[in-house]
Amino acid sequence: MKLHENFPLKEITTMHLDARCRYLAEYSSIDELRTLLASPFFKEQKSMHIGGGSNLVFTADYDGLLLHSQIKFIATVEETDTAIRLEAGAGVVWDDFVKYCIAHNYYGAENLSGIPGEVGASAVQNIGSYGVEVQEIISCVHCVDMSTGETISFSTPECKYAYRDSIFKNEFAGRYIVTSVEYTLSKTPRFTLTYGPLKELADKPGLTMNDVRNTIINTRNGKLPNPDETGSVGSFFKNPIIPESQFKDLQNAYPAIPHYPAGEGKIKVPAGWLIENAGLKGFGIGGACVYPKQCLVIANMGNATPTDVVALYRHIIGTVANKYGIELHPEANII
Repeated sequence: MKLHENFPLKEITTMHLDARCRYLAEYSSIDELRTLLASPFFKEQKSMHIGGGSNLVFTADYDGLLLHSQIKFIATVEETDTAIRLEAGAGVVWDDFVKYCIAHNYYGAENLSGIPGEVGASAVQNIGSYGVEVQEIISCVHCVDMSTGETISFSTPECKYAYRDSIFKNEFAGRYIVTSVEYTLSKTPRFTLTYGPLKELADKPGLTMNDVRNTIINTRNGKLPNPDETGSVGSFFKNPIIPESQFKDLQNAYPAIPHYPAGEGKIKVPAGWLIENAGLKGFGIGGACVYPKQCLVIANMGNATPTDVVALYRHIIGTVANKYGIELHPEANII
C-alpha cells in the first residue's frame, strides 16, 4: 500500500482544481484494504473512497483520508457458446475494459466507449451513454464492508439501479467499497444503434464494434474537452426526467426542444439544450465557463478556483429553473 500526505488533488481529478487532501492511500489487494480499514490510523480519519477522479469536484481541501483502488485484473468467470462473464478489478480504467471486450469480440460495452473513470465507479454511478447503461451488462458487484472488512456481493437487482444512481450512492453510501465487478457480454453480434449518430450505422454492411466505438469517440472528441488540456468532469449535470404533462407544456412553448422517452409517462430532456437555450453558452465566472461546444460541461479554462465552479453551477441551476421550471441536478460529485 502507498500512503501519500498533503496530496495535490489536481493530479488525480480531471477538473484540476487547486485543492489537497491530508492523506491518500492506494491499495492493491483486498488484504491491503482490510489491513487499512482495521488500523487505528484509519479509524482516526475522516475518509472517503474515490475512483479515477473524473466525476469529483473538490470545493476545498479535504482534511481526511482518501482511499483509491489499484486492484487491476480482468478474468473470465464463466463462458458459454453465446455469452461470457468477466470479472474486472475496481481499479481497471473503464475504457481499457471496453477496449478489452472489443478486442475479444464481446458485445455490450462498446456504446460506453470513452467514458472516463474506473470499473468500480461504473457500478456506483451506473454510467451510461448512447442508449446504454452499464447496469444492462453488470451481473454482480463485489464489495468490502468498511465497518467489518468482510466481503459481500450484490446482484444487479440488489444494486437498485436508476438513471446515474445506485444503492451505493444512497442507502449504502460510505458503507461498502467496490473491489471488483462482473459483467456479462454477448459473444454474438448485438448492437444498440438508437441514439444520435449511431443511427447512421444501422444499415452499414459488416458493422463492427470498432465502427461503433470510433463513431462515439469521434463524437465525444468533437464535443468534450480533453481533460489533459482543459479541466472538466464531462457531463456536469444529469439530463432531467420530467412528467409527460410538464413536457407537453414545454413543447408548446419551445417546439424544437429535443426529448427522449424515459418510461412510465416520463420524458428525458437534454440538460445541455436547456443550458444553451437559456443563453448560457460560453458564459463564465472567473476561470470557469460553460463549454461552448457542449453546454452540459463546465470547463476549467486554466485558472478556475473551486469558488468559480460553485458560483457557475449554481447560476446555471437558477437560470434554467427560472426559464423552464426545471431544476437541474449535478451528475458530478461535489465534495
